[in-house]
Amino acid sequence: MNKRATWGKWVLVGMTTALLVACGGSEEKEVAKVEQKVDTIHWKMVTTWPKNAPGMGTGAEVLAQNIKEMSNGRLDIKVYAAGELVPALEVFDAVSRGTAQMGHGTAYYWKGKIPAAQFFSTVPFGFNAQEFNAWIGEGGGLALWEEIYAPFNLIPMVAGNAGVQMGGGSIKRLTHWLISKA
Repeated sequence: MNKRATWGKWVLVGMTTALLVACGGSEEKEVAKVEQKVDTIHWKMVTTWPKNAPGMGTGAEVLAQNIKEMSNGRLDIKVYAAGELVPALEVFDAVSRGTAQMGHGTAYYWKGKIPAAQFFSTVPFGFNAQEFNAWIGEGGGLALWEEIYAPFNLIPMVAGNAGVQMGGGSIKRLTHWLISKA
């Protein structure tokens, strides 16, 4: 099984769903109208990472490029590093209120707003990468994550997994991206 192709299919499915929500319609007729009117859709992605930070910072750029390629150039995402458009820890709010259409960060940054958010990230002695992905994909984790983000007008999606953190902490984080429902 080609892991890259499988990942690409998951992102494409996720983006298709997000695009339908962001365009304001879920019926085929409305999607057809949008496709006729819009050649290229331009979105902003704000991140919690410094520009070109190894791993997370470059991962956001790679994600944006992969989405552009999979959409045949119809969805173009400009990535803003922490502090370029909004401060790092304001990514959640920026996407929630529509300042940007996407955010790339780690869920435990939002524990002040949603105490359970940290469980959708790497936590000391928590799930390893495979366990987390199984819980999100097949164990009902994604439905819970969507439920706790819904009051903030956000749709969470996994966009990387650095695995479990050790008890003392680590710079490795599970990253995810957010899509505004607005």
